[in-house]
Amino acid sequence: MTRNRWARRNGARRGCWILLFGFIPVVVFGAERPDWAFPEADKVQPPSLASESEPKPPPGSTKSYTRKQIDDLSNPPDWYPDMHPPMPPVVAHGAKTFACGSCHLPTGTGHDESAYLAALPVPYFVQQMVDFKSGARKGFGVMPTIAEALSDEEVQSAAAYFASLQARPWLRVVETDTVPKTYVAPGNIRLNLPDGGAEPIGSRIVELPEDEKAALNRDPKSGFVAYVPMGSVARGEALVATGDGKTTKCAICHGETLKGLGVAPPIAGRHANYIVRQLYFFQDGSRSGPSAALMHGVVQKLSVDDMVAIAAYLASLEP
Repeated sequence: MTRNRWARRNGARRGCWILLFGFIPVVVFGAERPDWAFPEADKVQPPSLASESEPKPPPGSTKSYTRKQIDDLSNPPDWYPDMHPPMPPVVAHGAKTFACGSCHLPTGTGHDESAYLAALPVPYFVQQMVDFKSGARKGFGVMPTIAEALSDEEVQSAAAYFASLQARPWLRVVETDTVPKTYVAPGNIRLNLPDGGAEPIGSRIVELPEDEKAALNRDPKSGFVAYVPMGSVARGEALVATGDGKTTKCAICHGETLKGLGVAPPIAGRHANYIVRQLYFFQDGSRSGPSAALMHGVVQKLSVDDMVAIAAYLASLEP
C-alpha cells in the first residue's frame, strides 16, 4: 500500500571525535553507513535504455543531440535554453574538468546522485568549493577533484549562476512498504531493474526518475520520485520542527520555511538521498569545514532511521 507525500568504516557502529565544551575531545558513536544512499554503478548491467543513437527531443524542445553528445560531460545538452539565464563557461562547457551542468543540469536541480544547486547562497557555494579543495569536505563522487581544478574566478561565476536560479519542484515523495527492484547504471543513477519485480523498502529511501529515458537524456523538466518508508514524513516533520529530543529545530538556522537564512542553505525540496548523505557526513566527520562545525552537535544523536525521516519530510516540501 502506498500513500503520496512526499570514508566507509568497518563494523556495524563506529566512533568519531567531536570537540565539545571547548577543546575537550569526547567519543560519540554514529550511525552505520547507509550504503544505499551512495549509489555506485553495478559491475553487471542489464540492457541500457539509453541505446538509441538519435534520442528524440523532449516535448517543447527544438534541440537535437546524439547519444554521444548527451553523454559528453564537458558539453552537456541544453534542451530548454529559455529556462535559465546564459550559462557561464564553467557551467556549460567546463574548463579543465566536467561542466557543472552535466551532473547538476542547467537548471541546477540535479539528480539523486548529485545535488540540487539552484538558489544556493553564493557564500555557501564558494565555501563548499574551498572545503572540497582543502579536504575539509571529503564528499561523494568526483567533486573534490573537480573543485581542485577550478580557479577562484570559475567558482565565483558558477556560484553566481546557480544562486540566480529559481528553485522549483523536482521531487514527488511516496510512502510505501514495497519498491521496485533497482540497479545502479553508469553515472551512478539508480534505475528500475527490468522485469525485476518488487521488494520491501526496509529502512531506506529509493529515489528513481519519473521517466528513465528523460533522465538519461538529461531532461531538466523530468523530475524524480522518492520512495520512503511508511510514516517517515510525519516522523521527519516532528524531528525537523521540534528536534524531538534528539536534534535541534532546523528552522533556527535554515529559516521558518527551510528555504535558507543568510548563508545557511535551503533544505526544503532537496533530493532525499542527498540529505541523508550530508547528515551522515556531518556525523562521521567527512564534512569538517567552518560551517560544518555547526552541524556536528545537531546530528550527534541521529540514527539512520532519523536521517531517513528528516530527508523524507524535507523532500516533500516546496523548494
